[in-house]
Amino acid sequence: MNLRCLIVDDEELGRMLIENYVQRLGFIIVAQCRNPLEAMQIMQTKEIDLIFLDIQMPEMSGLQFIKSLTYKPLIILTTAYPEHALEGYALDVVDYLLKPIRFDRFTLAVNKALERHRFKTEMVNVEYEGSEKEIILVKSEHRIHRLKLSEILYIQSLSEYVSFHLNGSRILSLGALKTLELELPSSQFIRVHKSYIVAINKIDFLDGNTIQVGKEKIPVGPSYKEQLLTHFHK
Repeated sequence: MNLRCLIVDDEELGRMLIENYVQRLGFIIVAQCRNPLEAMQIMQTKEIDLIFLDIQMPEMSGLQFIKSLTYKPLIILTTAYPEHALEGYALDVVDYLLKPIRFDRFTLAVNKALERHRFKTEMVNVEYEGSEKEIILVKSEHRIHRLKLSEILYIQSLSEYVSFHLNGSRILSLGALKTLELELPSSQFIRVHKSYIVAINKIDFLDGNTIQVGKEKIPVGPSYKEQLLTHFHK
């Protein structure tokens, strides 16, 4: 399994070291950036799996950059300042590498990222068993759950996780709504917000910028409302 990597560091020597380490491990370097603003531009056009991110940078810190992201790739922090470790882990980074970074410690961090990436990409598969029965396979806490699509009320994004809400229960799994949006049948599910996908036939009513699904009120994002309205008029 390969990883598409982005290096973000305002120091050239720091970028060169990470580049050397990444190349030794055989992964793809999509780009090197001197600051988060350059990284944002790259991420608009390129798919990134893993970011090696410095913390102390002019204009915007690495931690501020993470907080600004609506969809986060895997992130490994690279810094000379240990005092930011706790906040970094609170933002669900894969690992926190202190400079100067040893290659063996770097490899350990990348292996963690590989394992999370593997789990993330294998998290969901949709099975079509005949013309009626549709099953989604969801990995959660080392178990694989077989969920009937017809039992899913809605799916909520929670940072690096997604929460499948069923009647009276929920299942939490690593993953992204963007992946699920491509996998799930569009005839049954619709994206209504950057943080929500809902089962179309489970929507009770639309009230302004919210929809009612069972007992839950779910927000409707402005960019998704027009598409949602077309389903109400079918």
